[in-house]
Amino acid sequence: VQLQASGGGLVQPGGSLRLSCDASGVTLDYNAIAWFRQAPGKDRERISCISRYDDKTRYADSVKGRFTISRDTAKNTMYLQMNSLKPEDTAVYYCYVRKMARNYWGQGTLVTVSS
Repeated sequence: VQLQASGGGLVQPGGSLRLSCDASGVTLDYNAIAWFRQAPGKDRERISCISRYDDKTRYADSVKGRFTISRDTAKNTMYLQMNSLKPEDTAVYYCYVRKMARNYWGQGTLVTVSS
């Protein structure tokens, strides 16, 4: 299983970015998927997920209304659309898939929100 995250970079406050995560060795449409982030000096936190049981999306309060998780099953790629970015969104972002009680992580992509 490989998860390849991309799309991070430097953006000004109020700007937008879209993160992508290409998956191989695992299908995204029958497994739980999520995006996590880890800011400097802080624990890794889950910010969004899609449940394998009810296919519903869920968001942390800190990103609700600004971020959108999605997946393209034809491309086997998951996305995180991030709008209205704030300096406190600065972190390394990780894609995640849980399959058969095993956890798989992407390598992380850095998002820096700064003027």
